[in-house]
Amino acid sequence: MNFSNRRTGWGGREVSSPRLSEVYAAADRIDDVVVSTPVVLFNGDSGTEGIYLKPEILQATGSFKIRGVYNWALSIPDSQVKKGLSTASAGNTAIALGYVANLLGTKAHSVLPDSVPEAKLKSLLKYKVEPQPMPLGQVLSYMLEEKWREADYNYLNPWGDPRMIAGHGTIGLEIMEQLHGVETIYIPVGGGGLIAGVGSAIKMINPSVQIIGVQSESCPTLHSSFRECHPVWVNVQSTICDGTTVPLIVDEMFPLLRDVIDDVHIVSEMAVLDAMEMLIRNNGFVVEGSGALSLAAAVETPYSSRGKSVCLLTGKNRDGI
Repeated sequence: MNFSNRRTGWGGREVSSPRLSEVYAAADRIDDVVVSTPVVLFNGDSGTEGIYLKPEILQATGSFKIRGVYNWALSIPDSQVKKGLSTASAGNTAIALGYVANLLGTKAHSVLPDSVPEAKLKSLLKYKVEPQPMPLGQVLSYMLEEKWREADYNYLNPWGDPRMIAGHGTIGLEIMEQLHGVETIYIPVGGGGLIAGVGSAIKMINPSVQIIGVQSESCPTLHSSFRECHPVWVNVQSTICDGTTVPLIVDEMFPLLRDVIDDVHIVSEMAVLDAMEMLIRNNGFVVEGSGALSLAAAVETPYSSRGKSVCLLTGKNRDGI
């Protein structure tokens, strides 16, 4: 899929790092629904010492997305909530949106790629989300050209809404409270909202902690953008990491990502499959491809380079389970 010469943003202001007080406020706001997931030791083989897992798969919706979506929904006026909630999603954001919409007694809608896995589509229907599938290029046009303004819903920008980012940042607060002496955190990257939130919170508490973004070699948008020193599009290849299949980093997010991320690690599709299998075998965790990116990167990195490390297991919504 060739996206050359396309715009790399929606023409808005740069997304700023949330203040630490905003992340703490988000933690209080979402506490009644969001699980404070544990940090657990990875029971891996030799060479995987010092690797810990943060299983966001334990959230009610099977992914971390509920943190940001719920914080966003609780931060907008009731009159806006009553209009209904909408987003554009590869699946997990829309699932979280549907869950939250049910809690708040409103309707939900999502534009999503027509390649969305069956497991995610079933979850969308379970939460009564009105799905609007379309080719990936049209989804991106919907977002970047702001075609969502034509819809009669309150729209959540799944990449750059500051309230969503603050909600995701609550993961960082938990890690710093749960694991003394953490040195490196591995975070899967799609559009960048998760790593922006977690990285911002971590860096405000302890700037020496390394924040490592992880992507598949099939969709290395952040890696390519950092290499070129500006946002770029990439041609997406077939990948098991559907949740992070975002072929660009947008202009509005790039400065924040550049500020909070120390490095980007690229892994192969086979390494992701191996990580998924290791998580089932060693810890009993069923994780989707995008959710296993973090462990795939950590096991490829010697302890001398990463130290005590946390891998975010971001989601479990995959076919075949």
